[in-house]
Amino acid sequence: MSDIHSPSGEAGAARSDREKIIEGFMTLLAGQRFERIGLGDIARTAGVSLTQLRHEFSSPVAIVVAHMKDIDLKVLAGGDADMADESPREKLFDVLMRRLDLLAPHKRAIRSLMRSATCNPPLAFALAGFGAQSQRWMLAASDIDSAGLKGRVRAQGLAMLFACVLRTWVDDEDPGLARTMAVLDRELSRGQRWSGILDCLCTIPEGLSRIGARRARRRRDRDSDPIAA
Repeated sequence: MSDIHSPSGEAGAARSDREKIIEGFMTLLAGQRFERIGLGDIARTAGVSLTQLRHEFSSPVAIVVAHMKDIDLKVLAGGDADMADESPREKLFDVLMRRLDLLAPHKRAIRSLMRSATCNPPLAFALAGFGAQSQRWMLAASDIDSAGLKGRVRAQGLAMLFACVLRTWVDDEDPGLARTMAVLDRELSRGQRWSGILDCLCTIPEGLSRIGARRARRRRDRDSDPIAA
């Protein structure tokens, strides 16, 4: 048995127990703290038995990790062909903004999880470790070397950077996420100086306008797609 499966299927397809459990857990997390959510609560909200819950996941943390991996897979599958000729820095900016777009339906749950992590060191440690694993894939998606010790350092630095961006994002109600984008741009500039996430590229202000335009176009396409809606 493994906690690792494919991400959610196409719209309209019957949801698997795994998908129902993840969605149910994120719904619970949006309304209460992580440490107050019991296994029975998760099973009832997901509409599955405790046996089914145990078959799919070993713990609530494993559900969080599965959700993170689903987001990884969707980011990796959703690359923008328009970014092919852009610099690694702009690709990384775009990848991380796409990750935030995918997290948006569960913003309240992410905010709750972050609050719990501030007073729950084991949870914070687990999230940091799995976050670094996810960010290693985000580096690869941006054509930035993630191999070896240097790759691990970059991934850990990027996980810390992304956590900082999340603190702004959870309270950013602007549909265009201008404040979040500005923080991400600033943190990438800092990150290249202290952790080597990026070795040779400087802040590219004009890149923000191009990425913002692409994001606006994707939002329009998504809003006009009856299946996505």
